[in-house]
Amino acid sequence: MSIKRIDSTPRMSRIVEHGNTIYLCGQTAKDATKDIKEQTVTTLEKVEELLEKAGSDKKHILSVTIYVRDMKDFAAMNEVWDAWVEDGYQPARACVEARMARPELLVEMSVVAAKKED
Repeated sequence: MSIKRIDSTPRMSRIVEHGNTIYLCGQTAKDATKDIKEQTVTTLEKVEELLEKAGSDKKHILSVTIYVRDMKDFAAMNEVWDAWVEDGYQPARACVEARMARPELLVEMSVVAAKKED
């Protein structure tokens, strides 16, 4: 099977497709000056945009690894997540506390999804 890389830079690709599996690079908030809830909302918006570009959607997410800067924000992040994820389409998920690339980032998500079937 071939590997397709989309929106590549010298460092990484935003989307990598292998067969019917889609891998997104880590997604962070559109505006890192906002609180954890708003950062989670806009991170999920970016996930949806990339999945659409790759021929998928949130119902086809297989797994998500969520990194939060501080577990004190876990409940607030989950409040946004729980409202976003559709019943019956919950992916496998892990959530860990992590030091972020920039201190203002509060959440980052790494997503693996399946392509939608034609």
